[in-house]
Amino acid sequence: MDRISENVIPEELMLKKKVSEERIREMRRILLPLGRWYQANRRDLPWRREKNPYHTWISEIMLQQTRVEAVKEYYTKFLLALPSVRDLACCPEDRLMKLWEGLGYYSRVRNMQKAAIQIMNYFGGKIPDDVKTLKTLKGIGDYTAGAIASIAFGKPQAAVDGNVLRVITRVLADPSDITRQKYRKEIEDSLTGAMKLELSGTTAENPITPGDFNQGMMDLGATICLPVGVPKCAECPLVKWCKAHEQGREMDFPVKSEKKPRRMEMRTILVVRDGDRVLLNRRPEKGLLAGLYEFPNLEGSLSEEEALNKVKELGLPALYIRRLEDSRHIFSHIEWQMRGYEIRVGSFPDRLSVGADETSGKKAGAGLFFAEIDEIRRKYAVPSAYKAYARALNMNRAESAGSQKR
Repeated sequence: MDRISENVIPEELMLKKKVSEERIREMRRILLPLGRWYQANRRDLPWRREKNPYHTWISEIMLQQTRVEAVKEYYTKFLLALPSVRDLACCPEDRLMKLWEGLGYYSRVRNMQKAAIQIMNYFGGKIPDDVKTLKTLKGIGDYTAGAIASIAFGKPQAAVDGNVLRVITRVLADPSDITRQKYRKEIEDSLTGAMKLELSGTTAENPITPGDFNQGMMDLGATICLPVGVPKCAECPLVKWCKAHEQGREMDFPVKSEKKPRRMEMRTILVVRDGDRVLLNRRPEKGLLAGLYEFPNLEGSLSEEEALNKVKELGLPALYIRRLEDSRHIFSHIEWQMRGYEIRVGSFPDRLSVGADETSGKKAGAGLFFAEIDEIRRKYAVPSAYKAYARALNMNRAESAGSQKR
């Protein structure tokens, strides 16, 4: 296949005139150097060992807002339990939540199951290979669709995330606000246009695939063009094209508008025990941590006396109380500051008929009930927000997966 001249941009690749010729040319310069660097330096990650769209999809969803090292174990465990799209589509909810326990952002796995059902119902169990169709699936947006299409199917499609925006704004010394969706779309269109010109067919002379470039961006952002601290410019395959490095301004990019401050909430966590049984509550089906299991908790920082009174209101005979460690958990828009108590109670039936969820005043789907500690380990998904209080029960909960992607 003849190479297209560096100076010629076919009209159909102008993407409805949203992208300038100069921007596409700037993108073209970095495709092959980064792809070659990736082939020589790629990280050995389990989801890269074979081209399988299901594996790519699972890994990309898990990697959202989560560190690579944390994902490895979850990925292996998940595929052993649910090795196919059909298995994912048919998995009971409690089992699915347990497999995801500790990864956080549980809507991701719920959407993944909904998408698996779509794939079974409308695509014969086969994951679509084009971006437009992929984006009709629940939970799959521009980035994930681009990653699946390019990595699993070799389609020339950009996958633009924070790593890509950081690298590109440094290469271009571009002060644009990367939180603007319009700017993200411009970069996606520019890179996709460049990839269609440069990577539309691999040859012996040009073996770089679109997936190589996109994964190269992921690795470059994770290991060289760092989000925190000074980037390792001396090791970067793009340093000769990097305007930020040339100007000595690497730390000035990317530019982001300030986020709204998180809302602070004070919570009191009640670890109520009857021997080896622990009181759990299932959260409502909508809202934060929807449908997951938790220790009963209340707004505010309660004193020991106030905590005991709340337990007595449930009709539970409290025997003694001890203070647990304070803890905090950061969600995307809320931060919980938590105080905890372990409260021992006398024997009581497995399920309480209190009618309302004491944690929020809303009806609880499964109500309050006692469960054996071993049963909680095996069956009930307790979010990592409560990990400090789960540790108090010697339940060996997995540590939080963290919040920094890749």
